[in-house]
Amino acid sequence: MFTMPIRIRQCRSSVHFSQAQLATHVGVGRSAVAQWERPQGASPSVDHLARIAEVTGVRFEWLATGRGAMHLQDDEREPTLQASDFAQDDVEARCLQLLRRLPDRHRVMACRIVESMGR
Repeated sequence: MFTMPIRIRQCRSSVHFSQAQLATHVGVGRSAVAQWERPQGASPSVDHLARIAEVTGVRFEWLATGRGAMHLQDDEREPTLQASDFAQDDVEARCLQLLRRLPDRHRVMACRIVESMGR
């Protein structure tokens, strides 16, 4: 059974992400991912493990414990939440869909624009 640092590296490599790319998707710095992949490094939180599993398409149980299959089977995939699950109307749903397509740095800029309009 592989250790967690090896499993994290393995799932990151399976989607051809660099440490920096995985960090961006998880919402942490590259150094955090480097620590998670070191044998004596820090361990990610449960929230970060869940996000790693989500963005790399691996099973959370496998990533956290090493048990079971690494990848989800098509019939096991959990339903994904849609913007309409959170939006209060069609305009909010459209904004969420568009925002989710942006790279992180553009998302931040878009939020600042919306914030400035609300003042």
